[in-house]
Amino acid sequence: MARRCDITGKGPLTGNNVSHANNKTKRRQLPNLRSVKITLEDGTTKRVRVAASTLRTMKKKAALAAAAV
Repeated sequence: MARRCDITGKGPLTGNNVSHANNKTKRRQLPNLRSVKITLEDGTTKRVRVAASTLRTMKKKAALAAAAV
């Protein structure tokens, strides 16, 4: 299973570890994925893998929508 957010599509980034002697070795920065249950419009629930930053955004938008009502 790919390490990718099901909603935003965020995936791993690549870069270098740089030592004090300036040696460079490849590294991967993985997204902070969380498995959550989301309720769909028809009332069913589905388990999806979502990045933690996406969860924060979803909670923020839900709070803003609730405050606007």
